Amino acid sequence: MSLASIILALVTLQRLGELVLARHNTRALLARGGIEVGARHYPLIVALHAAWLIALWIFGRDQQVDFLALAMFVVLQGLRVWILTTLGARWTTRIIVLPEEKLVATGPYRYLSHPNYAVVAGEIAVLPLALHLPGVAIFFTIFNALALTIRIRAETRALAAAGVR
Repeated sequence: MSLASIILALVTLQRLGELVLARHNTRALLARGGIEVGARHYPLIVALHAAWLIALWIFGRDQQVDFLALAMFVVLQGLRVWILTTLGARWTTRIIVLPEEKLVATGPYRYLSHPNYAVVAGEIAVLPLALHLPGVAIFFTIFNALALTIRIRAETRALAAAGVR
């Protein structure tokens, strides 16, 4: 098994684990009175991320690894862990609004309003570059930017409508 395949296997397992955590947290948030917003575009987000992983497996599993880009990806993973621990039970892959609850303003949320989206955008660009796949990086970065435009607008409208500050 190549180093690239090992990296892709680890990333795939990480994403699957995050889906399990997200499902658990989503159920708990909905049980607390959370309201899901943007469910219509959620399949687009899932398809984008699945297609990104599939493209990496198809084109990158036997590639040489650029260790500088890989190091940048590892840094992004540290930021991802910081985000997940900061949000705790409020982290999910869906947009769930808890009416009248305050936004999280600690951890990376002190510096950015959407640090998770920034990290994901970085991951989508950097991991393909670590596998010498600039075309994959460009293609999925563009489509991720379009998907995030839809998602951030939906999230912003939902938070404003719910009176969340």
